[in-house]
Amino acid sequence: MASSDKPERKEGKGDEEKGGFLDKVKDFIHDVGEKIEETVGFGKPTADVTAVHIDSIDLERADLVVDVLVANPNPIPIPLVDINYLIESGGRKLVSGKIPDAGTIHAHGSETIKVSLTLIYDDIKSSYDDIEPGSVIPYKVRVELTVDLPVFGNITLPMEKNGEMPVPYKPEIDLQKIKFDSFSFEETSATLFLKVENMNDFDLGLNSLEYEMCLGEVSIGGARLSKSAVIAKKGNGVVELPISFRPKEFGSALWDMIRGKGTGYSMKGSLDVNTPFGPMKLPFHREGGSTKLKKADDDDSGNED
Repeated sequence: MASSDKPERKEGKGDEEKGGFLDKVKDFIHDVGEKIEETVGFGKPTADVTAVHIDSIDLERADLVVDVLVANPNPIPIPLVDINYLIESGGRKLVSGKIPDAGTIHAHGSETIKVSLTLIYDDIKSSYDDIEPGSVIPYKVRVELTVDLPVFGNITLPMEKNGEMPVPYKPEIDLQKIKFDSFSFEETSATLFLKVENMNDFDLGLNSLEYEMCLGEVSIGGARLSKSAVIAKKGNGVVELPISFRPKEFGSALWDMIRGKGTGYSMKGSLDVNTPFGPMKLPFHREGGSTKLKKADDDDSGNED
């Protein structure tokens, strides 16, 4: 038989059978995956921001903790691939970040993941000059958890929560006067009348005050005192502090006070206060003021010279 007379290869049937076989394998694998999913009961984890805590706060920074409750309905542990977070105010980013390899959620369990982040006030104020010290600003925290789920692969769980946070401002401190109850050159007991002005848009609940004071160039000393008072937002109050000192060590500053001339003073320290956002330690420093000495029966309405 001549080569030209060889029977031609019939195309189509074998290819169809081959394609049909591959399709059947794919369908089989898909069916097995579905059966496994139905039998084992894989489900999508859930997540929610349950709370945002201000862990600590001062004039420089605020440390926040975001509580994220994650529930895993599956019979195997689910790894957390990463956590992305963002805090914004009025659509403007305040801070963002990413936490890789964030752990594992146990099978048929739930747990709270704590996401720690820090706001630096100088960074915020330098970026947005309309955010003023002493103000309270709204914020929105956005969190995205990426989990590695069998059958499904990586999935992202987005969530968010709104709140408010302060941009604290240091208080203004002024020594109005010193009133003495008993006087001798060796030992004198007196009361400092300290005016505290709250420059913030929230109340300050004073718990204690730590201070060091100088009259003229001479140090009276300092102390830490427990005082309870509420200073309303954008308001002021007067705190009375008892003190003992030795006037003979003051030099000319003493005679200036006795003659009613007033004398220069400086004071530095800090206030421990409660706020709607948690406790704060607010430092203060006043220098170059002038005060005078009053007797115990003098009128209390007198102010600094």
